[in-house]
Amino acid sequence: MKKGLVRYRIYTVLLVFLNIGCDQITKEAVRQNVAEQDYIQIIDHHFILTNVENTGAMLGFGQDFPPILKILLLQGLPLALLLILLYRTLTKSHMDSILLLAFTFVIGGGIGNLIDRILYGSVTDFFQIRLGFFKTGIFNMADVAVTIGIMLILLLSLFRKKNSI
Repeated sequence: MKKGLVRYRIYTVLLVFLNIGCDQITKEAVRQNVAEQDYIQIIDHHFILTNVENTGAMLGFGQDFPPILKILLLQGLPLALLLILLYRTLTKSHMDSILLLAFTFVIGGGIGNLIDRILYGSVTDFFQIRLGFFKTGIFNMADVAVTIGIMLILLLSLFRKKNSI
């Protein structure tokens, strides 16, 4: 195996674990230090810290699904997709560095939320931003990682030549 490919794979795995670690450390800090449903204003009323357990997916989607459907759709399917994406990312001999970064964010963030679903049966969400009419749902660092990853992929697909991605 070429030295460059080994280095590429090591960087990929490290970036994935960095995303997972950041997510899991922040969630554990919130679980330990912020009471459930607490409402802590960090910057006036614009940046809120709270502790909410989401038993569904994004914005609570699927929280009322039967348990077996939840396991299949919120654990099994994401696990399979993340493993395929990780495998494809690791076995690619060369990938644009920004695209690699984007995929590691998506994979790491996805695994971070998947860990919560498997271990706790819910995902810990704790940030909310309110800027005038702009108000986010409650989210976590895994959600931030996945969003950044997807935005990078979209930007690359819009502004780069088709063959370079």
